[in-house]
Amino acid sequence: MTPQTKVRPFKVLGIQQIAVGGPSKERLKKLWVDMFGLAVTGNFVSERENVDEDITAMGSGPFKVEVDLMQPLDPARKPTVNEPPLNHVGLWIDDLPAAVAWLTAQGVRFAPGGIRKGASGYDITFLHPKANEQFPIAGEGVLIELVQAPAEVIEAFARLA
Repeated sequence: MTPQTKVRPFKVLGIQQIAVGGPSKERLKKLWVDMFGLAVTGNFVSERENVDEDITAMGSGPFKVEVDLMQPLDPARKPTVNEPPLNHVGLWIDDLPAAVAWLTAQGVRFAPGGIRKGASGYDITFLHPKANEQFPIAGEGVLIELVQAPAEVIEAFARLA
């Protein structure tokens, strides 16, 4: 670590979600709901994000992990939520604004959109999958969602530490 990276003002607490895309949510639900037994807990549709998503969950309480099953509203339009099929991974963060400020100062590239409300109601932002000259650190091909953890999740992970 360089001197400027020694004091990280946030913690990555755990996995908040994985998002899986395909041409058909019904085929995804056959595996994740019918075979694995995950419960459908909601639905999110966004024209801007070109997504029709069923939100499923495994586990419970503060350790619940979402598995978002996504299909594009228009397969010919971008973004293509089904390419790659493992669309993104979401990480619980204890202090999202501090994380974004610090990571940006370290040269991490974020996707456009800034911090905003996500499908589950939590504040989110995304690390861009590709670096550039201005921001030489990125997801190395993986879209990574940072999710502001609610107090109950922060407290639950603190009890485990």
